[in-house]
Amino acid sequence: MLRDITLGQYYPANSVIHRLDPRVKLLGTLLFIVSLFSLKGITALAVATVFLVTVIKLSKVPFRFMVKGLRAIVILMLITAFFNLFLTPGEPLVSFWKFKITAPGIRNAVLMAIRLTYLILGTSIMTLTTTPNQLTAGLEKALRPLGKIGVPVHAISMMMSIALRFIPILIEETDKIMKAQMARGADFESGSLIRKVKSMVPLLVPLFVAAFRRADDLAMAMEARCYHGGEGRTQLKPLRYQGRDRLAYLILLAYLAGIFLCRHFLPWPQV
Repeated sequence: MLRDITLGQYYPANSVIHRLDPRVKLLGTLLFIVSLFSLKGITALAVATVFLVTVIKLSKVPFRFMVKGLRAIVILMLITAFFNLFLTPGEPLVSFWKFKITAPGIRNAVLMAIRLTYLILGTSIMTLTTTPNQLTAGLEKALRPLGKIGVPVHAISMMMSIALRFIPILIEETDKIMKAQMARGADFESGSLIRKVKSMVPLLVPLFVAAFRRADDLAMAMEARCYHGGEGRTQLKPLRYQGRDRLAYLILLAYLAGIFLCRHFLPWPQV
C-alpha cells in the first residue's frame, strides 16, 4: 500500500508536459481542480475525461504507474460515496431501516468518486513531470507579486517543495521500518481493523525519529552551502516562457470555455 502512493514522486521522461514551464503546470492543475467541482452534466464530464486522457498520453508516464496512486484513497472514496449515496434527499428508490437510496444520491456518489479519481490523477501529473527544484522556482515566480506586500514567497515555496519531496522519502522510510519489524516477528496484516491500527503505533516513534534526523541533516546541508533565504539569490536557469507554454495557456482557456459552455448550455442529462 505504501509503495502505491505516487504523490511527490518524479518520473523522468522526455515529453512535452515535462518540458512545459512549471508555472503553466501549477496554474493548469489549479484550473483543472476548479473545473472538476464545476462539472454539471455528462457532456462536461466527457470534456474533462478527454482532456485528462490527452495530458496523460502526452506526459509519457505509464498509466499503470499513475493508477497505483488511486489505491491509497480507496477507503476515502468509499466513505465519500457512502455518505452521498445514503444521505442525499430525494424520492427514495430503495429504503431500509433509517437509510434510503435516491436517484440524486446515486448520481452524487458516482460523480464524487469520479472527481476524486480525476483529482488524484491530475495532481499526480504535475508532480510526476516536475522536479522539486522546478516546482520551487515556478511557485516562487508565480507568487512573486505577493512579496511586495510582505509575504515571504521564497520561504513558502521552499517549504512546499520540501514537503512534497519528503512524502516519498517518508513512505520509503516507513516501508523499511515495517520490514525490519516484520523480520523480528511483528504482524501488520492479520487481525481486526482495531488490532491493525494498534500494530501501527510502534512505527510512529522510529518514523518520527527518522523524520527529525532527515530534517536536521537537510538543515545542516543548507547551512553548509550558505543558504540564508531567497533575498539576493539568483537562479542558474531562470524561467522564461516559450512558444509551447503560450500554446498550453490557449489550450487551458479552450478547455475552461468548453466546461463553461457544457455547464450552462448542455446540463442534461446529468450524471
